[in-house]
Amino acid sequence: MLGQLGQLARTAFTPVTPRSLCAQIIGFPPAQATSQSYTCRHTFSRRGKEARVKEEIRCRYGISHLWKGRILPGENLTRLEAAHRAEIVQTHSYRVELDLRDSTTFRSRTTIDFSGEAGAATFVDLIAQSVEKIELNGTAISPSSFQDSRIELAEIAAENTLIVEATCLYSHTGEGLHRAVDPADGEVYLYSQFEAPDSRRMFAVFEQPNLKARFTFSVLAPAHWQVFSVSPTPEPQPVADGLARWEFSPTEPISSYLTCIIAGPYAGVQGTYTAPDGREIPLGVYARKSLQKYLDGAEVLEITKQGMPFYEEYFAQPYPFRKYDQIFVPEYNMGAMEHPGCVTILDDYVFQSKPTAALVERRAITILHELAHMWFGDLVTMEWWDDLWLNESFAEYMSHVATARATRWQDAWVTFQASEKSWARRQDQLPSTHPIAADIRDLEDVLVNFDGITYGKGASVFQQLVAYVGEEAFISGVRQYLAKKAWGNATLQDLLTELEAASGRDLQQWARLWLQEAGINTLSPQITETAGRIDEFAICQEKDKHASLRPHRIAVGGYDLENGVYRQVAFTTLDISGARTVVPEFGGISRPDVLLINDGDLAYAKVRLDEESLTHIKEHINAFPPELQLTRALILFNVWDLCRDGLMNAADYADFALRALETEAHGTVLRYTLSQLVTATNLYSPPQQREELQQRVAAKLQDILQGAAPGSDRQLQLARTAIILAHSAADLDYFAGWLQGEKVPNGLEIDAALRWEIWQRLAAAQRITEADIQQELQERDNTAAGASAAAEARAALATPEAKARAWEELLAGKIPNAQQRSLCLGFTAGDAELLVPYVEKYFAEVERQWEERTVEFASNMITYTFPTKLTGRTDLGV
Repeated sequence: MLGQLGQLARTAFTPVTPRSLCAQIIGFPPAQATSQSYTCRHTFSRRGKEARVKEEIRCRYGISHLWKGRILPGENLTRLEAAHRAEIVQTHSYRVELDLRDSTTFRSRTTIDFSGEAGAATFVDLIAQSVEKIELNGTAISPSSFQDSRIELAEIAAENTLIVEATCLYSHTGEGLHRAVDPADGEVYLYSQFEAPDSRRMFAVFEQPNLKARFTFSVLAPAHWQVFSVSPTPEPQPVADGLARWEFSPTEPISSYLTCIIAGPYAGVQGTYTAPDGREIPLGVYARKSLQKYLDGAEVLEITKQGMPFYEEYFAQPYPFRKYDQIFVPEYNMGAMEHPGCVTILDDYVFQSKPTAALVERRAITILHELAHMWFGDLVTMEWWDDLWLNESFAEYMSHVATARATRWQDAWVTFQASEKSWARRQDQLPSTHPIAADIRDLEDVLVNFDGITYGKGASVFQQLVAYVGEEAFISGVRQYLAKKAWGNATLQDLLTELEAASGRDLQQWARLWLQEAGINTLSPQITETAGRIDEFAICQEKDKHASLRPHRIAVGGYDLENGVYRQVAFTTLDISGARTVVPEFGGISRPDVLLINDGDLAYAKVRLDEESLTHIKEHINAFPPELQLTRALILFNVWDLCRDGLMNAADYADFALRALETEAHGTVLRYTLSQLVTATNLYSPPQQREELQQRVAAKLQDILQGAAPGSDRQLQLARTAIILAHSAADLDYFAGWLQGEKVPNGLEIDAALRWEIWQRLAAAQRITEADIQQELQERDNTAAGASAAAEARAALATPEAKARAWEELLAGKIPNAQQRSLCLGFTAGDAELLVPYVEKYFAEVERQWEERTVEFASNMITYTFPTKLTGRTDLGV
């Protein structure tokens, strides 16, 4: 999502070390400054007048340079600089002219109309190969003023026109204007990705969210392409030599990171939606030409048409833009991006093989997540990246509300528990955890906040907030917030103010505990009973080292097994806080077979089961009827937490999970339970017992597979996991036979995706050669998806030569971003002994990767090539 973390100083600058820089700025002797990072206090001046904002900001080696007495931060931008610039600059409009004829670079001409404080100095952002022209208010400025991703404007007028002509580079890593070639037909596809600071890779811009403007794009491109942007697509005007020009109308007032250009021979379907104000909103769904036969555009349009009226009523605002296109793009680093009226989506969501039910539902939730952003994020936009979490958490929460109430996936909150909350709990227990409302001091800080805390935990806390203030008050507050801040920028405090007014609750302390502190609390039952009746039931709360004891709005349920089926026999909701809270409604009742804290899943916490309940559940996990699917899912993931926290051994957890898998039918719960089974078996089990456990689990899973309904989602997911867990010669022979159509379970289609999973497992087990992989690619699946799958299979080959080749490819960083993650996953598959020579190499490489690669490349490399004693991947995908 973000560009490289630091551009080296050009020859016109004098680089200095952090110690000497710190010494020059605040007078510390160099010995008192650390060699890697430090904190210093900057006071920015404006024409001799001290800026009103002072704060501590971080400076890092390799990023900051001293020039003419001030800091130039390379490609970074601090919050302080952005606040200072917003005090003196107000943007009005941009005209961006792009020439997309060439294959390696493109021409960009930007005209910016803006007002400002006469006589003040400022800068505009740009990352380009070269700058050919800079003109401010009719006066030429030397192109040499473009340095370190900025164009310095020494003195602006009250009203200004800036013209910048530049040559920019296409990206092949997913940022800026990305260029991809479809191996199926050789066609070229472009798309832009600007969040957070990458519109400057396509045009000159005041790159910060609170300087909104109207943007007009003019694009010269091959005439057979389609070109999309935020504004409705105009009729292309023919130009000589097979070219055409698209002249877009001005956008609504939006932030620069929300602009976009998507271009190429995209194909798709169209529709319309009638808004409450009578407008006919054009709808479109598009993908690469080679994917058109797989594009189920009718379903995407149906979900969109279900979401539109739901959000319009919920927010009391009609859809704010003029059209709504959804374009599935190749080699995408993220799931989707909320450009107003022109959403881009990962084209893995165009299903070329049979998808799992979890993946189909995830696509629906993604569609509704981006649609929610049209109001919360696009119509009203954050002031600065501090509130990135607010955009994403709110959209993630609302996407599940809309999915559950407006689509066929009415059990979306089961999915939320299994996926988003599980992701959040996992990341909240890592050393890298951070508060939801993180302190975003500069663009670098944004990099670590597109994660499970921002999305999963933030959405979970919104779920808790709605329970805390009441849904009616929540809706009323959100409507007021959107009405007051429409087409502008806002902060978390703006939203809290409206929610406090609507609910009558003081949310400042709540916000401090939930949003400004990291970590997760653990809730455990404390029960005293006599002769089968509960004397006292209390909820005990423990905090980790990051968190305080928090307030929770929570429910408690009790369940008895009656005629082989669990039935709810007790239930209450209450507010809890502090270390111990008594639940008075449960005092004096007969002891239920199972007691469950956080029944209904309102709270965000780890929850423990008492011993009696756990014992009962181990035997009867399959006794929950369909209407209690959420309760069953909560228990499944509570038991997983016991294993993950070392309170249940891997073999016992595997037995429990296998029992649950005999009946589990919910697609996302099935997916995560299978993934956890693989992790417990292959990673958490004692090494001396691992092989025996792997064989036992594999045999049981194959038995369950044989009993799965032909053609069902259960059958597909069980088959995929059985392939991953295959280790014995007999198991490997069995799955290899599927490639030839031998002994395939009735109803299971061995399509391209499943074939590649078998090839990858056989490669890791040293059962095939590179020639076999190449033959599969050329003769059966010469597509972008096939290329990525083949890259993973080649890297998985269990030979020193294959690992060395994969490692060198990863270090070179020249492969397309879509294949890089696959290469990482393949590299770590198979015999762990082959990775021993790379342990020291890995740790020696981490810092360079982070400093020199894009965030996506560095993250993939660091995350997925981490050397473990793991045999076989645990990442099953969705």
